[in-house]
Amino acid sequence: MDHLVCFLPGSLALGTLHGAPSWHLELAEQVIRTCVEMYRTKSGLAPEIIKFDSSSKLFISRNDEFSLLRPETVESLFILWRITKKPMYREWSWDIYSSIERSAKTPVNGYSSMERINTDRPRRKGDLESFFLAETLKYLYLINGPDDVLPLKRYVFNTEAHPFPIRSVDFGKTSG
Repeated sequence: MDHLVCFLPGSLALGTLHGAPSWHLELAEQVIRTCVEMYRTKSGLAPEIIKFDSSSKLFISRNDEFSLLRPETVESLFILWRITKKPMYREWSWDIYSSIERSAKTPVNGYSSMERINTDRPRRKGDLESFFLAETLKYLYLINGPDDVLPLKRYVFNTEAHPFPIRSVDFGKTSG
């Protein structure tokens, strides 16, 4: 499973704000557990890809043991927190943030993608994807900040975490 899949719990949960059946939220809460489980590495950071063995246990192949500090899991945690108010979503996001600070922060107060994450001595790559600043840190702020900032019933986030106001449109009206 690619880390990118971890946007799905947030999408499912958002649907329930707009008429999707309640089982979407239940499924979202199940899937996010697997996404958070990806972070159970020695560095506390998630690999790009995990695999499941025949008994459904997660494992990381050596080729997939890198981390780009992707936003998808924290995006879904943010949405699930806002919808359910279950403290575990904030707690899990704080664990992820703490792991980023501990493992990916550079000596000169920047951040780096990670080359190896499941080792006693995690190695930084020395580069950083722009989505880390634009999305990962934004969602980590929003989940731990005031809930009245950018409410989900009034704003939608695009794929780069930019908020847009939701406008009411009447598609049934015709002009002139």
